[in-house]
Amino acid sequence: MAFTDTLIDHSDAHIVMVDRRHAPGGHWTEAYPFVRLHQPSAFYGVNSTPLGTDAIDKYGINAGHYERASGPEIVGYFRRVMDQKLLPSGRVDYFPMCDYVGENKFVSRVSNKTYKVKVQKKRVDAAYLQPSIPASYPPPFEVAAGVSCVPINALSQLKEPPERTVIIGGGKTAMDACLWLLECGVSADDICWVRPRDSLLANRKYFQPGDLALEGFADLVECAAQAETPDDLVNRLIASKQFFPMDEDIKPAMFKYATINERELELLRTIRNVVRLGKVRRIEGDTIICEKGAIPTSPNHLHVHCAAPGLRLAPCLPIFGEDTITLQPIRAGASPFAAAITAYIEATRDDINEKNKLCPPNPYMDAPADLVRVTLTGMNADYQWSKHPDITLWLQKARLNPTRGIMERMEEPGVRASITRLMQNSRPAAENLKQMLALKQN
Repeated sequence: MAFTDTLIDHSDAHIVMVDRRHAPGGHWTEAYPFVRLHQPSAFYGVNSTPLGTDAIDKYGINAGHYERASGPEIVGYFRRVMDQKLLPSGRVDYFPMCDYVGENKFVSRVSNKTYKVKVQKKRVDAAYLQPSIPASYPPPFEVAAGVSCVPINALSQLKEPPERTVIIGGGKTAMDACLWLLECGVSADDICWVRPRDSLLANRKYFQPGDLALEGFADLVECAAQAETPDDLVNRLIASKQFFPMDEDIKPAMFKYATINERELELLRTIRNVVRLGKVRRIEGDTIICEKGAIPTSPNHLHVHCAAPGLRLAPCLPIFGEDTITLQPIRAGASPFAAAITAYIEATRDDINEKNKLCPPNPYMDAPADLVRVTLTGMNADYQWSKHPDITLWLQKARLNPTRGIMERMEEPGVRASITRLMQNSRPAAENLKQMLALKQN
């Protein structure tokens, strides 16, 4: 939808959208009820339409930061974008509850009717990196008969408290489950967290629009210019509080660019019963069997499946092919932004080589060392964009760009200081990251 929104604003294209779900919103239509964005609403969604009011939360765990939309808010937002922007344009046809079956054909899940599309220009694959979530992904472990094991969605439907809640998974979904339980008054002692890998987490403070986002990027580039190894880069970013380890005594092994604030991290660290025995293989009536050992459990314990793969770790493909566009990230943690700028490049350029140079794919991360590749690719994209006045102008106005409008405030001391640091460190950081990436690949 972010791609389509920008494409119709900058071209006369007609778009046929095929959606296997019943309504706009992608995986949000199936997410657990208490899910929220882990980044501000201010730069999520589509470029043309604000999500929320850019308010700063005044109370609760996110107090002091820009508001983060809930799952139901996001689903309603995408419905409004479809009904009030895309369909009224007269250039978007939307087909929900349909499966794409190849050769420009799709089939209705409701009527079994087959549709054939005459593609005038490109087929856009927006599903290449579609995530897997617990609501639609079975537990990746065996569950014996009689064991109480549910996806995270079922937590909000509990009729009575279990003796203990066992959270299985180490990513953002598991963190959300733990935080929700703690905020509901569940004692940390009544939670067992089976965490195969500890995460490196980004400080949400530096994912706020404007000055803080710019300051955070300047810090990242400065650390990249000084670091000697990927581990050294991560340690420098932890020391500067750009990133947090989930546990200060455990070296992070997972990195998905999830964000967190210090209040949330403090709450999560109150959970002391953390199991680090690798992935769960089987849950029996009285035992949880993991890769590296086993722990006791009970039929009175509720086991919560938060172990879906999440973001798909697929090989990167050229975003622009001869007859296909495969949507992928360009900057870390900014998929809607990447889709929007890809659409702008598609609408304003003809040469496929130029388009791919301007839109380098940047696959999702899995481990902290991936920060080297992700940062370098994003910096290279920013450098290429800076050579084109029209792209620079688009970026300064783009709602989905966290540093929009910065160029108009160059004389402000804080902005000027961050820009100066970026100018001083960008070239040595790029060279340093290239060397680290080459060593990693060898």
